[in-house]
Amino acid sequence: MTGQVLGRDRPGYLETVRILAKAQKPVAPGAPAYSVLVNRRAGRLLAAAAYRAGLTPNMVSAISALFTLSAIVFLAFTPTEGPAGPVAWAGPVVWAGLAVGYAFDSADGQVARLRGGGSLSGEWLDHVLDSLKNSSVHLAVLVCAYRTFGLEDPVWLLVPIGYCLVDGVGFFTMILTEQLRKTHFLKAGAAATPRSGSRLKSLALLPTDYGIFCFVFLFVGAPVLFMGLYTLFFAANLAYLLLACVKWFRELGRLDPAVAPADEGGRHA
Repeated sequence: MTGQVLGRDRPGYLETVRILAKAQKPVAPGAPAYSVLVNRRAGRLLAAAAYRAGLTPNMVSAISALFTLSAIVFLAFTPTEGPAGPVAWAGPVVWAGLAVGYAFDSADGQVARLRGGGSLSGEWLDHVLDSLKNSSVHLAVLVCAYRTFGLEDPVWLLVPIGYCLVDGVGFFTMILTEQLRKTHFLKAGAAATPRSGSRLKSLALLPTDYGIFCFVFLFVGAPVLFMGLYTLFFAANLAYLLLACVKWFRELGRLDPAVAPADEGGRHA
């Protein structure tokens, strides 16, 4: 299949989409439903078009970042309607930019598979851009809320600050845990234990799904509703991070090699 895709005569658009559908990487157990059922499919359509246009995976990543960061900057400095808050159309504009950026984020890896495989530098770039997105979107909410929401109690400004910390720590911890697991099993020369998952878990994780989170920004023009929904997502993600950290810490503890106790006699000799 790879030879067919990488040949000089590239297949047509619909054929490229069909090839991509057959070459999808396995779905992680319990992966959030939107990312799998909606965003991956949208990314497939974009990837087929990008591949036929001759774009590289890194170019697709740059397009993703352009849409995402443009939406984030617009959110931070969105125009206002006097004391009423942001203009009503600000929400759909921000959501569209974030959603399209997320779809292109899925497309870059799919373009890499069409071209015969990804690269370490491409994976590095993808993670750096994800890290930038995860932090800056909440800082933009902080700026937007301070500028336009007319909050009576400034304590609400702590919510985006807390959300920024949760997303930053969560992203780093997830990547670190996965790398430590891989390193352990490589050193042990054993296969990694498969992770469990279910459709129920996939649905339960919807509040942690970035694609679902993007829909909250449709309501930026209604500050009270937006802050209520945004705070609920923050609480759900905080709860998930706490539970996940306990789980990951225990899991890595079980992988630790047994440590022999110190020789008390030798130590005091």
